[in-house]
Amino acid sequence: MLRKREKNIGGCFTDTVKRCFTRNHCSDLVSPLSNRGTTGRIKICKVTGDRRVCSRIAAMGVYPGVEADIICSGKGHSCVLKVNGGTVSLDADVSENILVTSL
Repeated sequence: MLRKREKNIGGCFTDTVKRCFTRNHCSDLVSPLSNRGTTGRIKICKVTGDRRVCSRIAAMGVYPGVEADIICSGKGHSCVLKVNGGTVSLDADVSENILVTSL
């Protein structure tokens, strides 16, 4: 009887959400946004930093899984992204916390 119950439950909802966000959705060529020297289409893989930085970045619509266009990029300088139809300007400190891959 216990085995049947375990099969039906299938795990907790929070475990399902954790599995969804911990999968490796990006390729092996992941680098910080501040190190990108070219323009083009990217996918955001991970956002690092403390809680305050992550919430600021998420409020701008930049979070893992989102595809964006780099409009203007200076290696080690500020960066301009087009995300969800809007344009976001990021300074070098913030863009260093965003890990991206090319599409």
